[in-house]
Amino acid sequence: MRKLLICLLAMLTMIMPVAAAQEMAADTTILAKMMAVEKIIYGSEQTGALIERLARMEKDIFGQEQKEALLTRLDKLYGYTCVTTAAAPSFVTSLNAVEWTLTHSVSGDAGKARIESVERLMLGNAQTGTLDERLKRLSRLAYGDSHPTVNQVTVMKDTLVKIKIVTPLDTRKSRPGDIVTFTAAEDVYVDGVLVIARGALGTGKVTKVEPAKNFGRDAKLEVTFDAIQAVDNATVDTILGDKAKEETKSLAKAAGATVAGLAILGPVGVVGGAFVQGKEITIPAGSELYIQTKSEMDIYGIKVK
Repeated sequence: MRKLLICLLAMLTMIMPVAAAQEMAADTTILAKMMAVEKIIYGSEQTGALIERLARMEKDIFGQEQKEALLTRLDKLYGYTCVTTAAAPSFVTSLNAVEWTLTHSVSGDAGKARIESVERLMLGNAQTGTLDERLKRLSRLAYGDSHPTVNQVTVMKDTLVKIKIVTPLDTRKSRPGDIVTFTAAEDVYVDGVLVIARGALGTGKVTKVEPAKNFGRDAKLEVTFDAIQAVDNATVDTILGDKAKEETKSLAKAAGATVAGLAILGPVGVVGGAFVQGKEITIPAGSELYIQTKSEMDIYGIKVK
């Protein structure tokens, strides 16, 4: 009996942490879904109790609070907002399709702000109603009685993406850890399907800064270009690889070596040798270069060709 009790205690000791970990994982999933939807609709995570935040989103999107269990409601809201299938594009995919069709660009702003911006552009002022109703109204304006066709395609590794720097870089001011933002400067297609739209937001990070030194030694700047958003809101991992460097060099050469005021040199991820020797590196906002996809990835895109 004593041995049996010892075994039971040992089993409980092992099971309890697992149960606690599973409960924590479930909570993390709930929070992650909540934050993902809030970021799309409002641009950032909101404050307050989860039930209040969920109710607010339901009212803004659908006009009324739902009556089901919290987890069921959140799953439905997350699926509607974030999950695209061939039969049913998500809210964010539909918004990207409408905004791109009407303006040939997408914005990294919050969903509410984007809808208002397109309404002002196309209709003269922001409209009333739920976000779902307003997006459907804009979709009818863009597509008539039809709707955007969504296809799943494979974006191959090393697909080039031309980008435009949003965060200015300067070896006198930039510091390791600084977030670098950029946008897609051109659309990216796969077999006539738009997978990354012009204006799509990307992020990277400054990893190393060496200011200019005596004896004409150039400043050095290491920057990673980590990811960019696809049309279906998937995160596409990217790098500044050799293929992208060569394309950027060609871009600079065609423009008289003035594109981004720099040459892409050294190992992957290093931006160096700008301007003249011994000078600091200055890369202003609006500078263009190429990056490339890090790996093969399946993405839902918009059929446009």
